[in-house]
Amino acid sequence: MLWFALHLPLLSLEAFCATLSPQAQQRPVALLAGHAISAVNAAAAQCGIRPGCKRATALALSSQLLLAEADAQRDAAALLAVAHAALAFTPSVCLHDGQTVLLEVQASLRLFGGAAALLARLQQAVQPLGHQLQLAAAPTALGAAVLARWHPPAVQGPQVLGPQASQRAALQRLLQAAPVYLLGPGREHWDDLQGMGLQTLGDLRALPRTGLARRFGEALLDELDRAWGDRPDPRVWLQLPERFEARLELYARADTADQVLHGASVLLARLVAWAQARQSRVAAFSLFMHHEARHRGSAPAATELPIALAEPALDPAHLQMLLRERLGPLQLAAPTLELRLHCQHLVQGSAPNGELFPSRASAAEGLTRLLERLRARLGDAQVLQLRAVADHRPEYASRALPVQALVPRPPLAPGSVPGTRGSPRAGGAGPGPAPAPARGLPVSPVSGLPVSPARGLPGTPAPVVPLPLHRPAWLMPEPLPLAERDGQPLLDGQLLQLLSGPERIETGWWDGQPVARDYFIAQAPDGALVWIWRGRLPAAWGDVNWFLQGRFA
Repeated sequence: MLWFALHLPLLSLEAFCATLSPQAQQRPVALLAGHAISAVNAAAAQCGIRPGCKRATALALSSQLLLAEADAQRDAAALLAVAHAALAFTPSVCLHDGQTVLLEVQASLRLFGGAAALLARLQQAVQPLGHQLQLAAAPTALGAAVLARWHPPAVQGPQVLGPQASQRAALQRLLQAAPVYLLGPGREHWDDLQGMGLQTLGDLRALPRTGLARRFGEALLDELDRAWGDRPDPRVWLQLPERFEARLELYARADTADQVLHGASVLLARLVAWAQARQSRVAAFSLFMHHEARHRGSAPAATELPIALAEPALDPAHLQMLLRERLGPLQLAAPTLELRLHCQHLVQGSAPNGELFPSRASAAEGLTRLLERLRARLGDAQVLQLRAVADHRPEYASRALPVQALVPRPPLAPGSVPGTRGSPRAGGAGPGPAPAPARGLPVSPVSGLPVSPARGLPGTPAPVVPLPLHRPAWLMPEPLPLAERDGQPLLDGQLLQLLSGPERIETGWWDGQPVARDYFIAQAPDGALVWIWRGRLPAAWGDVNWFLQGRFA
């Protein structure tokens, strides 16, 4: 077996500083446990503040000191996010002593290309969470945890690789020099052990076991044996929740969207770690902003911001960008004290592979990202798409629907061409089933009409012959009346030349909006093609007979 240990020596301080603004993080910061300082940042250490000193002493050393109480629940939530990131590489993950995550990775080495490659991938996955790590590898779980806690950081940085021992003999040699206080019972009896001159685990191993057990209890020997590998060390594996739910209490109330976004970025990083552990991508999530009660007034207790992605993603920067677009125009109903992120909409499977050269798929991805930004900034109701409707009337042949509406694509009118706003088939009488194909002839998948077999060698399959485009893509919002001269239509005072037609459309009896029109394709003197029609019942339109319906590009 091979165990990796991820020790977070500054977990409590980092979990608290994540709620601070970038300006506040530059100040001296210290955490209190009871009435004594338990953790300090670099700025506070430069002022002479050390863990263990009293609160009054720390304030006397720095008037700019930012003090806060240590919170075990906040630390546990931060450690759990690191464990979720580790679950993306092995299902055998457990927590240890509130500051360490243990991974049994023997079965994952071949998949990720060895211990060094796996360790590099693990560091990369944990980096967005913003924690300093001390890492170690050992054949026993407790041995790896001891080595990770014992090895001091050689340089300042987000990750520091500690001792590694792939064999049990090598681990035991390293543990010989490890301090006694790295074991739980050793910390409890540290003063007595130090008074007896017992500084290292090797010193304990050299003493008679019966005397140690009588003096310090069986727990000390039990941990010593489990670290050495002489006794089994069963662990309870961490179970990944089905839904993501994370809270973050802000140190100071957030009055602006930028302050909310800074705190939400911490939750988004944890969301991505959870989704990666489930081998999935995020399709939608919701941010809840819990407001301060005394400033809330008639405002709700919490404001929900739902974010739906057009394409599931795992990129924290992309998720944060969508949230920024949504928060930009938002006016907070009241100051925000706590954030909660909820997600249960996932898409199973890994993200698509990147491409060396641009393709249709990459172009579509760019369009998808653009639509997501527009929806986040303008709202879902403001970003629409056209869907074809089975109707021969041009003004009713399409419908504007929200982009995110997952409605089935309506069937096209018989004989219509996909991508146009209506049907070129003359004489339509309303929606209905497609005409039955002629016996023995293949059917075009584009138009649904029978096509003639290809002329050529026997056995040659019939080609798909799409119908020509009879309708323009640019339609007028309302038909534009045209003047006429001697019964011929005029556009901008110039006579139009009729090129094709008439295409007769008589339909609409089912909704009380019947039409009876003859459509023509006409050419202006400058060569532009237009789509015009003439009513079959001129009395219904007064003295106007001709109308402009659209223009060809």
